[in-house]
Amino acid sequence: MTEPVIIGVDGSGRSLRALMWATHEAALHNAALRVVHVLPTWEHDIPFHPPGMWLSVRDHGVDILTEAATIAKESRPGLDVSAELMVGHPAAVFVDLSKQASAVVLGARGEGGLSNVLLGSVSLQVAGHAEAPVVVVGYVSGGNDRILVGTDGSESSSAALAYAFEEASLRRAALHVMRAWGLPTPPDDSTVPDPEQIAEDHRQECERGLAVLRARYPDINVQVELVRSRPSDALIRASGRADLAVVGSRGKGGFHGLAVGSVSHALLQDASCPVAVIRSKSPGRA
Repeated sequence: MTEPVIIGVDGSGRSLRALMWATHEAALHNAALRVVHVLPTWEHDIPFHPPGMWLSVRDHGVDILTEAATIAKESRPGLDVSAELMVGHPAAVFVDLSKQASAVVLGARGEGGLSNVLLGSVSLQVAGHAEAPVVVVGYVSGGNDRILVGTDGSESSSAALAYAFEEASLRRAALHVMRAWGLPTPPDDSTVPDPEQIAEDHRQECERGLAVLRARYPDINVQVELVRSRPSDALIRASGRADLAVVGSRGKGGFHGLAVGSVSHALLQDASCPVAVIRSKSPGRA
């Protein structure tokens, strides 16, 4: 049986958009939807809260869960929907839940509007450490019938390709594969890289990475684009024409102390569509 799609809800507008995206995703994969609201540990631990405050916070969390589960059930009758209230650090909770999930879906910003803080403390940490694909929903686009995926030949981008092909197959969408790069800095004035040769090397490596997946999904319209540009800039521009952007959690040359690589981070911040971040040891569901 397909593992459930986990959706984190907090009552915010972006949380609702993420809920609707996750509900659709669960239906596509014939998976259950598990709706989770996390009460931060400090709400329970701080001793000087006024009497009854913890109960009030808990009841508010239950209301958020009840509303979210009702919306999901009404939008997809017959979908297996469950709801659970949990206590802990939100990022740690969702990373742990990802061990038994087909995907974890989060809103890009939570209640309160502190976008950069919340993205850094929750979504980035979950995206960088979860054992399942993590989809961060900020803006929802539809009608493009196109999945965008960035690839650079790294292990995590290979996993991203596998996930993107499956999503494109389920959605009957075209697949836009983007390989972007900047010219390397020559070691001295006498060595000048040949741009045409570099482009050809990227094209060949990209096609090698696509060969098996093209054969597995022969009906997908695959469009390969080679771009001499900063990968983050190229992907962000292309995200405006996609219903979902997919990237590996960390590309070639990434610093392993970071939760996600710079390209994934930039796309999570500025993409015009939901972004799926895939780790190399969790190659989607292919």
